[in-house]
Amino acid sequence: MSKKTSSSGGGRKVISTNKKARRDYEIIDTFEAGIVLQGSEVKSIRDGGINLKDSYVRVKGGEIFLVGSHISPYSHAPADAHETVRDRKLLMQKREIERLAAQVQQKGLSLVALQIYFVRGRCKLEIGLGRGKKLYDKRRDVKDKEAKRAMERAIKR
Repeated sequence: MSKKTSSSGGGRKVISTNKKARRDYEIIDTFEAGIVLQGSEVKSIRDGGINLKDSYVRVKGGEIFLVGSHISPYSHAPADAHETVRDRKLLMQKREIERLAAQVQQKGLSLVALQIYFVRGRCKLEIGLGRGKKLYDKRRDVKDKEAKRAMERAIKR
């Protein structure tokens, strides 16, 4: 969990990142969406109690939903304040949703949750439109990363 904030108060404070998504998918484009949450969910997210590891985005009936994310119960809320795993509605422009739905349907792309953050007190989700990587693509990425590190080490010496 890395946190970034700017001194102006209107910055982006990253709460959680889905590292597995960038490893398993070739991200073509990213989008920002708001999330419909309950009060105890927002407080739990502020405390870092969210896991995006196996979450993805699904288009249903002209709306988009975050599926499979886990938000831990807030410690100071009643035990039944919110469900930990449920489909959460995302907020985007209708034209954007239709365009995303068409790309997912026609091109065989996937929508994955990349990171969740706060901007000016509002909880936002970064969605990635991507294509699943094959095993050999993942191996090539690891090999390239190791070669780059080796070159940087050689330059330092």
